[in-house]
Amino acid sequence: MIKIGVSEARDHLSEVVDRVRYTHEHVILTKRGKEVGAIVSIEDLKLLEVFEDQLDIDMARKALAEAGEERIPYQRLREKLGL
Repeated sequence: MIKIGVSEARDHLSEVVDRVRYTHEHVILTKRGKEVGAIVSIEDLKLLEVFEDQLDIDMARKALAEAGEERIPYQRLREKLGL
């Protein structure tokens, strides 16, 4: 993983993208010394999205299990909110 400034990344964007694409190395973008973003390969991004989706599913299952009898049917909630 390397860190570069946003301005440097902008000036060498093609090279940075190629480096990430072919090495799967992550590039951390900095602005005034603070980490503000990252450039990752599309494969790594897709993997991250799968991971996030699984976390969302796990959290939803946990919330449903904790809710037990307290669940409100969707239609009743819409009515209660005036939707």
